[in-house]
Formats: sequence, structure tokens, C-alpha cells
Amino acid sequence: MSYSNSNVLPLSIQAGWPARLSLRFADQGTRTALVERRHFGPLMVQKPLYPEGGICHVVMLHPPAGIAGGDHLEINADVGRGAHAVLTTPGATRWYKSLRGWASQKARLVVGEGAHLDWLPQENIIFEQALAGLDTTVTVAAGGSAIGWDVTVLGRRASGELWSQGEVRIGSKVQYGGRTLWIEAAHLDACSPLRDAHVGLDQLNIMGTLWAVGEGATHALAEQLAQTLPCESALRGGVTYLGSAGEGMLLLRVLGNETEAVRRLMVSVWTALREPLHGVAARPLRLWAT
Repeated sequence: MSYSNSNVLPLSIQAGWPARLSLRFADQGTRTALVERRHFGPLMVQKPLYPEGGICHVVMLHPPAGIAGGDHLEINADVGRGAHAVLTTPGATRWYKSLRGWASQKARLVVGEGAHLDWLPQENIIFEQALAGLDTTVTVAAGGSAIGWDVTVLGRRASGELWSQGEVRIGSKVQYGGRTLWIEAAHLDACSPLRDAHVGLDQLNIMGTLWAVGEGATHALAEQLAQTLPCESALRGGVTYLGSAGEGMLLLRVLGNETEAVRRLMVSVWTALREPLHGVAARPLRLWAT
């Protein structure tokens, strides 16, 4: 498989434990079905679930429970015309100390005309001396919509680990109706002055990004959402409106120092945005309560 946004990650990734997962969803009238699933290596899905009736929920599993140096994961999801899929993970993804070079995860998410996607993985925890690369590309057809997030936790503060060595590279690209609305390529070193700077992470170790794209993503909705976001020393959020009438995107940034607080904020924003974007009210995932 080849990807157009590969410049975000190192060109050579040393041998590790590769894994690939490809999923395709289709509208079958009364419900969305997972009509194709292919996997290689330790990356797979459980049985599709239907807690919301016709919406297909899928839990992506990585049995090793962590990503080590040299591991390379690829996730491809194609949500066909009129379908609605929810993708999540059973727990946090742990990025271990890198002994064999960079580790990476690339996700390619395609949403068809009139289709909807909720991309809701749990957080990435970056261990000491990890070299982690995350790259996500979202392509949404006109009339479709997608909401997704990524949360990155730098170090395990509860274990006394402050992430003093390591690097993280995060690449993101969102397209709607053939137009690119957002591209980002970030590179953060554990020793970077941005970690302490007021215009950077301001000594907070958790970064969250949520994107929502579709006809329902409007400037008015962004203004409404902005009124509900916290601006505190330990938790803060801001929202930006991108795009134009009929092809908008909302981009939420969150910084915090407690995983649960960041997660609650992300879930509350997804809850507020799901009906305006997808036309379906949000229901908390049962998995989140376990």
C-alpha cells in the first residue's frame, strides 16, 4: 500500500512487528454492515455491534497492547454511501521505549456521499524514550460527515515518568468534497522549549485534537461551542472554524494534565456535535463505562 502523506514520518522504519487492517462498510437498507475486513499481523476487529440500531460499531484490537520501536500499523476504513460507522479501541494505546527505531501508525479514513463516521480511539500514551509517529488522513465526500479525535499523553506522570527523552510526530490531513480543509505536520521533542512555553504546552502533558467536518459544521456552531469550553490552568480548550458555507470544519484543541478530564471534555464536545453533523443524537459508548 502507498500513501500520499508519507512525508510526515521517517522514510525508513526498521524491522518490527507490522500490522494492517482494512475495513469497508456499506448501507444495507435497515443497517450498516461491515462487508469487508482484511487483516495482517496483530491488528483486528471484534464482531460488529449495533447498540444504536442500524449504526455499525467496531472495536479495533491490537493484542500486543502496545507499540514498540519498529512496529508499523496501518488502518484503512472505507464508509460507503449512506452508511454510518463508529470505530473505537478497547483501551489506551501504549507507545513503548524504542529499541528498534521509530514506531508508527497510519490511518486512512474515507467517507462516502451521505455517509457518516465517528472515529473515537482512546488515548495514546507515550512512554519514556519512545519514538512515535501518528499520521491520519480523512477524506469525506460532499454530503458526508465525520467526527474524530486523537489524544496524546506525554509520559506516565502517575508512575513518576515525565517523558524527558523521546520524540512524537503527528501528521493530519482532512479533505471534504475534493477540497483540502486542514493539513498539519507537528514534531515534538521531549526537550523542546515548547513544552514549557506559554504559547506551547505550558507544562501540560496531554494534547487533544478533535475535528468535525461536513455541512453541519458552521461558524455559528463553533461560536456556540466556544462558550462551553474551559479556560483553566489544568484544562483548556479552543475551537476554530475552517472552510466555507456548505463545506465547513470545526477544529478543537485541548490541553490538560489529567487524562479523565481531557476525555470527559472530548466526549462532551462529540456529544454536542454529533446531531448537527450526523443528524443522530449521541449516545455514550458502553465500552467507555467499563
